[in-house]
Order: sequence, then structure tokens, then C-alpha cells
Amino acid sequence: MGEGPPRSKVFLLRLYDGGTDEIAARLDLLLDRSGVGDIASTAETVAVKMHFGESVETGHVKPRFVRRIVAWLAKRGTRPFLTDTNTLYRGSRSDSVQHLRTALEHGFTFSAVAAPVLIADGLRGTAETKLPVSGGMLKEAAFGAELVKTDSILSVSHFKGHELSGFGGAIKNLGMGGASRSGKLEMHSTTKPYVRTNCIACGTCASWCPVDAIRVTEAAEIDPEKCIGCGECIAVCPEKAVGIRWDESTDVFQKKMVEYVKAISDAKRGRIGYVNFVTDVHPLCDCYGTPKVPIVEDVGVLVSLDPIAIDQASYDLVNEAPATRNSSLSDGYRSGGDKFRDLHPDVDPSVQLRYGEELGVGTRDYTLIEIDESARSSVG
Repeated sequence: MGEGPPRSKVFLLRLYDGGTDEIAARLDLLLDRSGVGDIASTAETVAVKMHFGESVETGHVKPRFVRRIVAWLAKRGTRPFLTDTNTLYRGSRSDSVQHLRTALEHGFTFSAVAAPVLIADGLRGTAETKLPVSGGMLKEAAFGAELVKTDSILSVSHFKGHELSGFGGAIKNLGMGGASRSGKLEMHSTTKPYVRTNCIACGTCASWCPVDAIRVTEAAEIDPEKCIGCGECIAVCPEKAVGIRWDESTDVFQKKMVEYVKAISDAKRGRIGYVNFVTDVHPLCDCYGTPKVPIVEDVGVLVSLDPIAIDQASYDLVNEAPATRNSSLSDGYRSGGDKFRDLHPDVDPSVQLRYGEELGVGTRDYTLIEIDESARSSVG
């Protein structure tokens, strides 16, 4: 019998007693060993795809780590810049002026990170370039124009939970996070929330809704004709009174994200690398300012050229880790099992991984190579 397809390599810098200081000190070694520098040649532009965090949010990848990544890229003769696209919802990143202000407030200044910040889809999220999608549900994918124009992309993600995709990592950071406003709308279009009976009519959901689809009287009411399915009301509701109707819409949402990753991967042809920070693993996306207890202790940083493999490895490492006390996980939830299904029981986060493998975006089979003095390795 012949051998199966090769496993993708995922490199891990695990946190030990040194904590996050160890990350900063050893990022260069991790990047060197991973071979991710092969995505770019000398003098090329490299878009470091970020999530700068919402105005009062704390879980995003910190500027001091990003500076080390930028410096490592610059040493190779490239021209790195930081980028993201604007949001659908009303927050501190819904247009480029507010978005840049938020990035600066979170410390992503030139003096701190040694790279400029450029919002990839223009002032109001309409500067886009459409790429063909082969073999999927969609015909084309609308990306922030500068992500298509750049020579190479290094996606730097904060791995955490997400209310619509179960978890958010490399796939979501580039697929959803790289889309223009119209692209984001297209991906969210099948998810329709509803209001439960425990609504207290506080109005938080209405203040975040980007299309004024929510009216609040004795309780919140969502207009299904206006609703675009962005799901922001689900996460911001302090009473957990907004849910999503389970009709496989989150499966479609995940698959569309994967198709966006496929479109940009096909366009860049080996010029995309991925970094996942599996630290401060919060139950929800970094779009929300309410602080949450991380569900596990910090794991470390992963690097790969395969978005499916790096998210699968991150997913596995979180599930293998013991749960932290007082987190959103069920009482007594320890190592093993699926923590993201525990957080979001109506969402199967493995859909994005299986579909990515099916479309040939990457593989779920990986070899996990730990970066330490003994160069230990294990197979995932």
C-alpha cells in the first residue's frame, strides 16, 4: 500500500515558567524554524493581517509580540505593514478613521511596532477586489483590496471561542477578517438570530445593530427582513437572551469563510503564512469589550503554512488542556472533550476544518514540532 498525503508541519513555542516573556524572547527562533519566511522574497510587501481589538477589549495579540514579528520580517529585506478590514457592526472599527484610532490606542503605533497600519478596505469598507472561488458554494470572494495587492500575507491570529464558528483562528482571521464589507455580509447572510423570553429590554443589542433591525419596547424585536445575520446581538446581550436558530446556518457560515481562504490562497500561491497565539483563550471573539476569564491557561504560539493544520492543532491543544476555574465552561470540565462545543453547543466548529480539507485548502493531519532546546516533536 502506498503512503497517504504528507502531514503538514505545525511549529509550537509552548509556554513554560517564563510566561509571555518567553514568547517575546523566542519568537525569532520559532519563525526561523518554521520556514514561514519562504512566503516572501526580498523587497516585497508583507501584509501582517491583524485584529487590533475593539475599543475596551484586551485579548488581541499585543504590540510587543507584533514588533518582534515585524522586525523578523524586516531583517529578511521585506517591507511589512499591519492591516485589517472594517467591521459590519457599530463599534470602534466600523470605518478607517475609528479603526486607526483604536489601533493607536491599543499601542499599534509606528514607534511601538516599527510598521505602518493600513486598513485594507478603505474608508468605509468598500475598497475591494473580487477573487474567483473554485469548487465551492460561492462564485467569488470580495476581499479588502490591499490584501490582494500585497505580495505576501502573514496572518497573525488570536485563537479563541466564537459564537458563530465555535472558535476563531487562522481561517476566521483571514477568511472573515480579510473580507470587505460586502464580503462579510455575504458570509453572515444565512444566520438569523431570535430573542428569548428572558429579554429585559436593555437596548444593548439595538445599539450594536449595523442596520437598525432591532426595535426595543417591552422586549427586543428583530426584523427578519432587515436583519443581515451578523450575529453581533448574540454576543453583546448581557442576559444571553438572543440566540441563533439552529438550521445549519452556522455550518454554511463556516463553509463560506473557508471558501474565502481558498480564494486568497489560490491567488497568492504559497505566499501566505499563519501564526496563532493560543493565549488568553476567551470564550468569545475579540470584537467584544466585556472581559471574560480565559478557558485554559496560555498554551503558546503556533506557526504553519497550512491554515487547516494550524487551526486543528490549536483546537486540539486547547481541548487537551485543563480548564481554568471560574471560566464559562461547565463545572468540572477538565482536559479532554470539546471545550468549544461546551461553550457554544449549537455550533460544530469542526465544520470549517473538514470543509477546508475537502476543498484542498489544507489538511487536518499534522506533525506538531515543539521549539525547545531538545527539539522535541510529536504527532497530532
